[in-house]
Amino acid sequence: MGKKDVQWVIVLVGVIMGLLLTIQFRATQQVKMNVPVQRAKEISTQLEKVRSDREGLKLKVEKLRKDLDQMAQGPQLSEQKSKLEAARIEAGVSNVAGRGVRVTLNDSNVALQPDENPNLYVLHDEDVLKVLNELKSSGAEAISINDQRLLATTEVRCVGPTILVNKTKRLAPPFTIYAIGDPVTMENALKMRGGVIESLKIWGIQVNVEKQDRVVIDAYSGTVSYKYAQSAVSLKGDGQTSE
Repeated sequence: MGKKDVQWVIVLVGVIMGLLLTIQFRATQQVKMNVPVQRAKEISTQLEKVRSDREGLKLKVEKLRKDLDQMAQGPQLSEQKSKLEAARIEAGVSNVAGRGVRVTLNDSNVALQPDENPNLYVLHDEDVLKVLNELKSSGAEAISINDQRLLATTEVRCVGPTILVNKTKRLAPPFTIYAIGDPVTMENALKMRGGVIESLKIWGIQVNVEKQDRVVIDAYSGTVSYKYAQSAVSLKGDGQTSE
């Protein structure tokens, strides 16, 4: 191959390389242009969906506001508020006040005789329970002991020299019990012949009952939770019935 032939080969190779580079460059530019366009279309589609969802939520908010305004203007709201407040009182999560009694309990101050059992002269959980049950049976609507609001689930049991209520509160004598209800009825129930106070005083337990024109009982300060109990309505919705 002569010198001129070699030069022509080099020129041909150069031309081919130039064409390949040109084609590659144009293909790259085309890809770069297509990617932003595709991304822009995706973002545009998402934006339209967000706008549509926003409009739907705005309509829902407007409807809820109208429903709330209608309820506020009607008698249903007042009725529902009354039911809610009654439920809060029954659940013990609302402060309450009214006429009632104050009962104070303390261990016996009688001097023990030799060989006497000292446990007979101190307050036990069963003694406190007898007083609480008598108050409940005589119409007490709310009860507290040493500032602890009693609930339907409140337990009273001995833990050493103290009693445990509401699972976490240890209380020691003297015990001060407040109960809201008819003071005369509750006092008579506690002081009736052969009743709880008479049986406690046999052992020298100190008991005092005072009628009160105004008793204030604070709401339960702990948390209320249920693991097994469910609304009967929700149970029916699950295909079950409540008898």
